[in-house]
Amino acid sequence: MERESIAAASNPQNFWGDIPEAEWYAASGVRNTKSFFDTPHGRLFTQAWYPAGDTVSPRGVVFFTHGYASDISWMFQTIPIVFAQWGYAAFAADLLGHGQSDGLPGYIEDVEITASAALCFYKAVRDRPEHAHLKKFLFGESMGGGLTFLMLLQDPLGWDGAIFSAPFFVLDEAVAPSRLRLFGYSLLLGYAEKWPVMPRNNVQGNVFHDPQKAKIILMNPRRYKLPARVGTMRQLARMLDIFKKRCAEVSVPFLVLHGTADTCTSQVGSQMLYDKAKSSDKTIKLYDGCYHSLLQAELPENRERILEDVRTWIDSRTSPHQ
Repeated sequence: MERESIAAASNPQNFWGDIPEAEWYAASGVRNTKSFFDTPHGRLFTQAWYPAGDTVSPRGVVFFTHGYASDISWMFQTIPIVFAQWGYAAFAADLLGHGQSDGLPGYIEDVEITASAALCFYKAVRDRPEHAHLKKFLFGESMGGGLTFLMLLQDPLGWDGAIFSAPFFVLDEAVAPSRLRLFGYSLLLGYAEKWPVMPRNNVQGNVFHDPQKAKIILMNPRRYKLPARVGTMRQLARMLDIFKKRCAEVSVPFLVLHGTADTCTSQVGSQMLYDKAKSSDKTIKLYDGCYHSLLQAELPENRERILEDVRTWIDSRTSPHQ
């Protein structure tokens, strides 16, 4: 879907520019709804994207988890929109501390609680009577991939599969948070946890491959733009440790995608999941020369190839013969 016209608007409310939302979604072949969902940990802003047409029965249900500093209302939604165009019902929530959900912007107090809050919404939708006969999948991008992994640990039997895009399992050494610095801040007895003082690591050149898409993504008015908060980096480091200890527990069918030129999250983590997970149905796809943002800001020809692989994988697991 190449409809971005954001250059025409200096302060756009949407990544596509000033076209009214209902008109834009209709032209894209999907229906969109928005709502808030209360969890024990805070209120989440949520969205749903359905195949166009009230009588269309979804092929399956997919739940999307975004990455760090992002949200579901800007370019990330191009991913669930594509799935809705393929015939799937797609759902997503802004994580706590992100977008329009509760929490201090950019702050993750506990990764397991962050995963649990989103999972509360996903399970509520998954368990609706109208979805009883449909296959259910999780999708996680970057940090959202790490949180999706935590969701599978919390609810291992509730899903028919998972898709991980450049997942946050192992970080490149150049961008990993300094354990020594985190230890130093820990000596302040918790006072520093919300401070946005962690060093910035300049990895943008290997995150967004398409310069125009990068420009659009960085214009997101809800994107967290301050340096990382101490507690957030501490929790993300903790999530990496949990993955290393428990990646073998994953048992659902999964597809993991990674670009070989990604210097943000390391393909080593994706390979580790593939090698160690006890799933009998597992697939890894490595894309030579591709960057971190495979489905939002990869070069168009690469993105189309990756999307084709994703569609082949999920369609084959939602066919009537499965």
